[in-house]
Amino acid sequence: MKSTDAKLPIAEKKPTKLEKHGDVRVDNYFWMRLSDEQKLAEIKDEQTEKVTNYLEDENDYYKEVTAYTEDFQEDLFQEMKGRIKEDDSSVPYKNNGYFYNTRYEVGKQYPIYSRKKGNLEAKEEILFDVNEMAKGFEYFQLGGLNVSPNNKLAVFATDTVSRRQYFLRIKNLETGEIYDDIIENTTGGSIWANDNKTIFYTKKNPTTLRSEKIFRHVLGTPTSEDVEIYYEQDDTFGTYVTKSKSKKYIIISSFATMTTESRYLDADNPTGEFTVLQPRLKNLEYNVSHYKDHFYFLTNKDGATNFKLMKTSVSKTTVENWVDVIPHRKDTLLEDFSIYSDYLVLEERTNGLNRIRIKRWDDAVDYYLPFDEETYSAGVYGSPEFDTEVIRYSYNSFTTPSSVIDFNMATKAKEIKKQQEVLGGKFHQENYKSERVWAKARDGKKVAISLVYHKDTVLDENTPLLQYAYGSYGYTIPDSFSTTRLSLLDRGFVYALAHIRGSEYLGRDWYEDGKMLHKKNTFYDFIDCSQFLIDNKYTSAQHLYAMGGSAGGLLMGAIVNMKPEIYNGIIAAVPFVDVVSTMLDDSIPLTTGEYDEWGNPNNKEFYKYIKSYSPYDNVEAKEYPHMLVTTGFHDSQVQYWEPAKWVAKLRELKTDTNLLFLDTNMETGHGGASGRFEALKETAKDYTFILALENKLDN
Repeated sequence: MKSTDAKLPIAEKKPTKLEKHGDVRVDNYFWMRLSDEQKLAEIKDEQTEKVTNYLEDENDYYKEVTAYTEDFQEDLFQEMKGRIKEDDSSVPYKNNGYFYNTRYEVGKQYPIYSRKKGNLEAKEEILFDVNEMAKGFEYFQLGGLNVSPNNKLAVFATDTVSRRQYFLRIKNLETGEIYDDIIENTTGGSIWANDNKTIFYTKKNPTTLRSEKIFRHVLGTPTSEDVEIYYEQDDTFGTYVTKSKSKKYIIISSFATMTTESRYLDADNPTGEFTVLQPRLKNLEYNVSHYKDHFYFLTNKDGATNFKLMKTSVSKTTVENWVDVIPHRKDTLLEDFSIYSDYLVLEERTNGLNRIRIKRWDDAVDYYLPFDEETYSAGVYGSPEFDTEVIRYSYNSFTTPSSVIDFNMATKAKEIKKQQEVLGGKFHQENYKSERVWAKARDGKKVAISLVYHKDTVLDENTPLLQYAYGSYGYTIPDSFSTTRLSLLDRGFVYALAHIRGSEYLGRDWYEDGKMLHKKNTFYDFIDCSQFLIDNKYTSAQHLYAMGGSAGGLLMGAIVNMKPEIYNGIIAAVPFVDVVSTMLDDSIPLTTGEYDEWGNPNNKEFYKYIKSYSPYDNVEAKEYPHMLVTTGFHDSQVQYWEPAKWVAKLRELKTDTNLLFLDTNMETGHGGASGRFEALKETAKDYTFILALENKLDN
């Protein structure tokens, strides 16, 4: 990037001593923390002014230094937008006699939700036009759409702050009237009882945002009279409410990282008492579904680390009565299952790859869907229909645009209902290559790296490469197609997705070996993958870039402390970097529920281990790569002050003259901008950062 005379923002140092287990940490930027009340107040107090002024100074610095790239950013945004079918529409799905659809109109940011009764030729009913609902809001999110069993009413959820604290309201789909009932501070989800007038919903703790209480609301009664049905008192657990696909039961589930508990109620009797299905046992996980006279469980019972499928009679639900349906397999992770009237559908992962298994209840058939590519992503859509022979699944890969496919489980006939269109006339699938390679980690484990690049890209030490990963909570990033990524591939970049420990790419053990007191394996795997790519001439340290968000932002913070010299640039999005302080503060949203992921630093062993990798606590006086750090002022998952403090400390200590930017979106939270085009602008900014470092703004 070009040199500039822009003035570096320097944050004031106000030392705060933080002591735990006899260890004293000095945090010079602790003062940057604001409460929600301070952030949302119309009149700012002195501290709020000081914090927001600092954030705005950082934003101004970023804009000034990158001003010469603004035209390119706009061109890149238009290029990305030009690949999108603006008047796009989802594949309609059938539920309870109606076909439901989500569509976009040209030039509009938000979706329109509609339905047709009986068949696709029927008159369209507009349920929600989010473009109209979003007018006047900088941020708007509609979620939790839930139609009553008689098809006449719909519960919907809205968030206008981006803290994932939703308002619930009810709309009459026949008259268009939106009822006065407004339920505040919910998760956004809701469940109808079978009487078409009773809903169950989950409320959050207003401070920690933990989903902790289930309430029952009866249509037409004041929300102040809503009945608290369940309170999850253990602050390491959350809770939610669902309905079985059979429509027979309402199910309340409580969950921690490694333990679950469920209770059920006949959906025809919404005022009845819930019955505990299986009382919680530490480290026993189970997800429940219902079919005929049995409950079915995806569970790790009996040490089934990769999970198995079990069942039990509705009349005898406790764990000693469970029997195997699909036994545990050491080489196959059972990720999910779907129940239909005649078929059981299993979603598995073997050697990192998705597999979909079809099995009749009478065992007459049992087979896998065939997939041919070396690496890909496939998954069953959550079809609400129960009595059907047709399942819907998605398929895509790094080089294959996403397809929605209907598959007849009896005839094995498949119909591609839709394949993602890539507009602009420049995308041809045969012009791109993907492969999967395996890097050896320092402890001998082999880590998969999925790669994609243009067929004309020469792979050598001068090739720019962007390496991405997440590596936490067992979440596996899929090898999926991206229209925006083409803007990098067409400019000679290789994109590499590292399937590091902390995900479940190679099964549950792959996750277990990347959490708690094994968390550093996540960081080491990423670094060792980077070194593999350098050693094998896919790139070099001068052209290697890394990117991650949220817990993947923690990954970015860790690797730049551990091995900064092998990266030319880093993008850390909403990064979780002040791990010790956050995990010691149980007033911060989500902290207590995270103890099973990171460890509880109130325990000295975990405190020392977390401190040894926490990015903020390990910034040193040394050279760091070029860095772009992004955050949202209203982020409820990773508070804005974590990246803000981190950048301030990096500015204070780093010994290089490399670029360091903090870009704070003052209107949004963890997920970034809500409109589809605004989100593209954020991607264009990220890509411009690394393309400028590669001097590729003219390509």
